[in-house]
Amino acid sequence: MQDERGLFYNPVPGDDRVRVYVRRGADGEIEFRLWQSDLPDIYERHPWLSHSVIADAASLYRAERDPAANPLQLYDLAVARELVRQNEKDPQKTSGPAKGGKKQE
Repeated sequence: MQDERGLFYNPVPGDDRVRVYVRRGADGEIEFRLWQSDLPDIYERHPWLSHSVIADAASLYRAERDPAANPLQLYDLAVARELVRQNEKDPQKTSGPAKGGKKQE
């Protein structure tokens, strides 16, 4: 899907309050940016991050705060790659549903 912020998918099926925005960075790597309707400052305070940076941060979070947590579950690299690939191939195809979400008008 796509809106004024860019390409995104809903990482939690049926929950439109959380979106993960994706793009191809300058170095060609897929980058992510989290948005939550109830915490909009998250999007504003955090820059675009590569999956490797997110994975490192998730490891640190598990080590220091919660070993059972899986922060990476929101950041689906396969879905992000496919969404970016489809958009590069045909920008019109990214306007529909993605990962359990419904089309945004």
